[in-house]
Amino acid sequence: MTLHCAVLDDYQGAALTLADWSPLAGKVEVRTLRDNITDRDKLVAALADCEIVVAMRERTPFDAGLLRRLPRLRLLVTTGMRNASIDLAAAAAQGVTVCGTASSSTPPVELTWALVLGLARHVTAENRALREGGPWQSTVGQDLHGRTLGLLGLGKIGTRVARVATALGMEVLAWSENLTAGRAADAGAQLAENKEDLLRRSDFVSVHLVLSDRTRGLLGEPELRAMRPHAYLVNTSRAAIVDRTALLRALREGWIAGAGLDVFETEPLPADDPLRSLPNVLATPHLGYVTEQNYRTFYTEAVEDISAFLAGTPVRVLTVG
Repeated sequence: MTLHCAVLDDYQGAALTLADWSPLAGKVEVRTLRDNITDRDKLVAALADCEIVVAMRERTPFDAGLLRRLPRLRLLVTTGMRNASIDLAAAAAQGVTVCGTASSSTPPVELTWALVLGLARHVTAENRALREGGPWQSTVGQDLHGRTLGLLGLGKIGTRVARVATALGMEVLAWSENLTAGRAADAGAQLAENKEDLLRRSDFVSVHLVLSDRTRGLLGEPELRAMRPHAYLVNTSRAAIVDRTALLRALREGWIAGAGLDVFETEPLPADDPLRSLPNVLATPHLGYVTEQNYRTFYTEAVEDISAFLAGTPVRVLTVG
């Protein structure tokens, strides 16, 4: 019997070309869905015949209610080894195996710097003016040399961001709840006394924390008001770490100069969302992980997960706890 597999959120139509799916030939019929389906009934209809689903990151929540409406589902593969949008307990109770994949071995830092540099040099505004016949030079950019970059989180990504900052001649502050002065120094950073100290002293603040109960809403109104009026906030981590209401006020009322954002609480971002139109926001549609090598890893290991499951020896199984 041929099984059916749907690959979700293949926006670029890249899933079938960046991995070799031939090991599944004759066993699994694979199709891709390019658009994110937010309507629950339409999603159920699209997946009704599927025994296997490959989900892209946390785009589509697989909660207990959705899983109950997909009685044929037996294997759910998520790109990456962590997905807070999948109810692992509900999946196990329903007999659905959940497997993950690795990500690229090189942490994605380029987009963080694309946003920092884009904000500092007003790249979007100057490009628009050039294309539309506007004034030749209309802004004055910020120097990065001698400025201070504050990093909330100094893990794999934060450490690499710190090293680039050092190469650019920036001072680097870092803070997280368990960060030590020694670890900060190893990355070329100085440990801030506390979160507020980092926010007060930084010209650019970049978020590199994992979303958890501890970090959700970590940056709210008091924190954003503590930042300098000329400072920029960059978030390529998780949107919910920054309180959305406070961020919108900060941007509209000038508490901060602007923000570079790659993550949003609702994705895709609704067409009428103010973050699409605020002039001091440089936003990208969650591109941090969207690289050729990362996608090759995601989909190659998704094929491996499916093959192993069919052989009765599933790999990279995700379980509760």
